[in-house]
Amino acid sequence: MKKEYLKLEKIEGPLIILSGIEDASYGETINIKVDNAEIRTGKIIKIEGDKVIAQVFEGTAGISTDNASVKFTGKPLQIPLSKEILGRTFNGVGEPIDGVYQVISTERENINGRPINPVARRYPKNFIQTGFSAIDALMTLIRGQKLPIFSGNGMAHNELAAQIVKQAKIKGATSENFAVVFGAMGVRHDDADYFRKSFETAGVLDHVVMYINTADDPIIERISAPRCALTAAEYLAFTHNMHVVVVLTDMTSYAEALREISSAREEVPSRKGYPGYLYSDLSTIYERAGMLKSREGSITLIPILTMPNDDITHPIPDLTGFITEGQVVLNRELNQRGIYPPIDILPSLSRLMKDGIGAEYTREDHADLQSQIYASYSKVQDIRSLSQIIGEDDLSDIDRLYLDFGRELESKFIAQGKNENRSINETLDLGWHILSILPATELDRMKTELIEKYYDYNRER
Repeated sequence: MKKEYLKLEKIEGPLIILSGIEDASYGETINIKVDNAEIRTGKIIKIEGDKVIAQVFEGTAGISTDNASVKFTGKPLQIPLSKEILGRTFNGVGEPIDGVYQVISTERENINGRPINPVARRYPKNFIQTGFSAIDALMTLIRGQKLPIFSGNGMAHNELAAQIVKQAKIKGATSENFAVVFGAMGVRHDDADYFRKSFETAGVLDHVVMYINTADDPIIERISAPRCALTAAEYLAFTHNMHVVVVLTDMTSYAEALREISSAREEVPSRKGYPGYLYSDLSTIYERAGMLKSREGSITLIPILTMPNDDITHPIPDLTGFITEGQVVLNRELNQRGIYPPIDILPSLSRLMKDGIGAEYTREDHADLQSQIYASYSKVQDIRSLSQIIGEDDLSDIDRLYLDFGRELESKFIAQGKNENRSINETLDLGWHILSILPATELDRMKTELIEKYYDYNRER
């Protein structure tokens, strides 16, 4: 028989504290009846002996120690799932906010998911064409990969993510087996509207599921939103064999919410006030991406995080870089110069691209071209530093060619239009055309047969 507790011990901000509790579980949901009328939902976030601390999703306004009763459900937070979730918008705990009915389904899944046995995972190999030259050629996205975007406040990360979703081409995916799951944590209303309108304009809204927690929604809901999104993605990918791209923004807001809840629980803080378990908590989100040997579907994860003060050594990007398989780093200087997307290619990388490029997936010259562009652009940075000291006029002829190469790479290869969708062959041909500014003798990362086949000897220098 389930007990109903008629008195709270204490209320602290969004938390309620009860004592004398039996058989409670961490993460269990509770129902709070206020004034024998309104029902609110909460989640147990700490257990100390017979004392339980729970956070109320809707907030504690109007709740006192005497006017509320609590029932324990005995279950973690679960969301109903069916293919009817496609085209729908939900809040951070899986309740519809698009004015349409709640999804009716006998299938309900725990939003915390289940760990995937590493032996059951399939190694990611298939190339995903995003239409962006900088990403496709230099930090290739692979199906089943988790590739975060490291950005800063005010930069074009939302536009980049929306365009990747609109343009992404996955081998073997059709309109019937491709879906997008969008999870937003602590975003402004206009950012949420931007993504919704972008998907609608692109005609993919009926294949998109959105879980949105705005900045004025409860903090505890911010913790649940990415887990709801990934639970929906797992259902679509591993039950219905769909290829799913998951976009999560902004992971910094998620980590800030985690820090706030950790502080309310009076836990000992770690670096910059974040809880010591930030790394393991982030891994429970990121590691849900991937592919299974027994299923055709896949989950490709693109988390977006805004680096505080553009600091890539901050705990959030630092720990994210350890868990994920590379990163796309946006540069504020390129952004201020009007270059879109403002991708800083030198600190960006994809650790899985070596297995998803080459003659079988893209083209035989891809790996060498990527290596040569990185090497040459790295030399451009050294020459730019030298030119600031001695002046560009005193540079050697070959150094001035490197500066021309750097300028053209940024203005023609990295930069492209907001509706420009380049194929991988167009991207690689453009890369060769720009590299041909340099003499063939400078291409020391290339095989001779590739230079003879693709180098533009007629290019004016």
